[in-house]
Amino acid sequence: MSDPLAKAEAAAAEAAVNTAAVQVALAAVELAKLANAQQAPACQHQAAPASQFDAKKWLVIGGVACVCSLAFALASIAIAIGACCATACLLVVRSMWRDFQRGR
Repeated sequence: MSDPLAKAEAAAAEAAVNTAAVQVALAAVELAKLANAQQAPACQHQAAPASQFDAKKWLVIGGVACVCSLAFALASIAIAIGACCATACLLVVRSMWRDFQRGR
């Protein structure tokens, strides 16, 4: 009977030692957490990663700029032609009005 009792005592003693080792390990982890929490970081900002040159983006921007400038040029030409036509029309109507007033 003493043999199973000795085995049980040895197992209990080993479990107590293992429990103490686990407690020491957990205390070390907690201590490490506190040490990391108290340290101030040396650098507060992060450097932005260098962006890669994107040729497609710049080609699209150039294309949009060309299309917009052509549209603006065509609109300006249309406005100029309309102004010339309106001026000519007003001169003709003014001349007709003067002739009508004079009785011709």
